[in-house]
Amino acid sequence: MLTKKEQGFNILFFIIVIAELICSSVESLNGLHYVTKPAILVSLIAYFLTSSNHLNKTLKLLTLFALLFSLLGDVLLMFVHKSEGYFMFGLIAFLLAHIMYIIVFLKHKNPNKNPYVFTLIALLYAAMLFYVMFDGLGDMLYPVTVYMLVILTMAVTAFLRQGKVLPLSYTLVFLGALLFMLSDSILALNKFYKPLPLSNISIMLTYALAQYFIVLGLLKNK
Repeated sequence: MLTKKEQGFNILFFIIVIAELICSSVESLNGLHYVTKPAILVSLIAYFLTSSNHLNKTLKLLTLFALLFSLLGDVLLMFVHKSEGYFMFGLIAFLLAHIMYIIVFLKHKNPNKNPYVFTLIALLYAAMLFYVMFDGLGDMLYPVTVYMLVILTMAVTAFLRQGKVLPLSYTLVFLGALLFMLSDSILALNKFYKPLPLSNISIMLTYALAQYFIVLGLLKNK
């Protein structure tokens, strides 16, 4: 059962997400994209700050840094059309966000959880992705490789929370981590393999849901 605060935030959040999907797709509304895109993370940050008093202070601070680095990455990637340098800086910002999430998830690591099967599946997925887009990576081969290893680690650490946190918290965070991987995969394929149809919608929708589920999952672990 959702509280009135949760219901209100959900309505606001998905209105912002829908507005961003529309503004990034309709050429005449592209100017508003510079407001609606960062508004997604701004709304999540505001909700997290007002709803996380029950969390450990260190965990709260690390999650806040993850969200702030994500917001910085969002802003930087909006200017890639002006210079490719923005893509690299955006990549670094999201790399730092993933590292923050890794540390957060490790706070609730279940030492009895076996990660090897899931890790193998994740590595096979990454290998197939690299095989498809390898020729298009060029000078970005090493930065993208490092980034992929970090986001895979983030997914594995989310997986390792099972049995150490409340089931709802685990499910939401793990789903969020998987959606983050999916969003970055679509972005990478679109950039380094070939343009994908409706990529702006699929990338943004999976990304917004990823951050949403991770934040809600962390807040649900009371």
